[in-house]
Amino acid sequence: MRGREAFGMALEALRVNRMRSALTMLGVIIGVLAVVVLVSVGTGAKDAVEKEISGLGTNIILVVPGQLSVGAAPTQSRMTLDDVAYLRRVVGDPARVTVSLQSGETVRVGRAESFATIVGTDQNLTNIFERPVAKGRHLSETDVDTRRRVAVLGSEVAAKLFGDLDPVGRQLTIAGARFRVAGVYSKIGQTFGVSRDQEVHVPVTTAQRLFGIPRINGVAIGAATPDEIDSLQGRVVAALQTRYPGEKFSAVTQTQLLGTIGSVLGMLTGVLAAIAGISLLVGGVGVSNIMLVSVRERTKEIGLRKALGARQRDVLVQFLIEAVLLTTIGGLIGIVLGVGGALAIKALTPVPASITWWSITLAFGVSAAVGVFFGVAPARRAGRLDPVIALRAE
Repeated sequence: MRGREAFGMALEALRVNRMRSALTMLGVIIGVLAVVVLVSVGTGAKDAVEKEISGLGTNIILVVPGQLSVGAAPTQSRMTLDDVAYLRRVVGDPARVTVSLQSGETVRVGRAESFATIVGTDQNLTNIFERPVAKGRHLSETDVDTRRRVAVLGSEVAAKLFGDLDPVGRQLTIAGARFRVAGVYSKIGQTFGVSRDQEVHVPVTTAQRLFGIPRINGVAIGAATPDEIDSLQGRVVAALQTRYPGEKFSAVTQTQLLGTIGSVLGMLTGVLAAIAGISLLVGGVGVSNIMLVSVRERTKEIGLRKALGARQRDVLVQFLIEAVLLTTIGGLIGIVLGVGGALAIKALTPVPASITWWSITLAFGVSAAVGVFFGVAPARRAGRLDPVIALRAE
């Protein structure tokens, strides 16, 4: 039997039993849909995190006490502003080193209030991080040296406290102390699920006095070129460990952060795909069961065809084509529904979703493979039927 004829007969068999074919394909459709949607969500989350890290700036090295790792609690810092001055000498360019000291506080203007992350920093922040100012100005060296009570607001904080008014030059209260607004940052968005527009930046010296602590949380360094990053990492860590014998320090780059977080999210995406793949496995079992039923129902037809000269291979190919058609058609429908579902999730919910061609190709390929794998046993059973016994079957 020629391939075209076998294909036509398989299509006709599926058409005659439309309802049964549709129900059989349903398991494959659900499996493929789940694979496409879950992989899209996992990939979207990974892409969103990578975009957030890349949006911080370029060639950045984050220096913190202790061993920095995903899920580990932060180490209590002993670093002070003297260490920042020391690292500036190690780096060789003071403008490429900035400092950070953070605390959550309530910010008030009259009756309006907002809980914000207060970040003590210095004039070098914008040399290292992408943080454009929409109105007013950023912190200056004079602000830091004189412990001036000035603040640069994130866009969300400014909107909550001042509404449509221009905040620059106006007063606000942070932890009971009055500050003057020097500027407002442009809208940035989130990093690791935390809104950077809900921050208020003040001079680090002012923050230390306000919070009553002499320490800092960490240091950020901007390498002049990508080639300098590795050597600068080593120099900075060695300098701090010399200054604090027996203590550990971490100097982490964006690439390392992306690699660590990317591997975790990639593993999560793989787990989601594996869970969704179980639906495909269940769908394949359904295909096998239905094909076995079909062989039993068409025993006389098979016997007649073999009596008229059809070979065992011809019968096997026909039933195998039927099984593969069931799963591939179901796979195509599942892909269309999965892509539509992923686009709907992306448009209607805050959950990120990114459709990848490899997930679509994988889902379709697996659905076709399921048809072959679970169709072999029924097809072989049909091909091995003795024509005399088959013709006598009721």
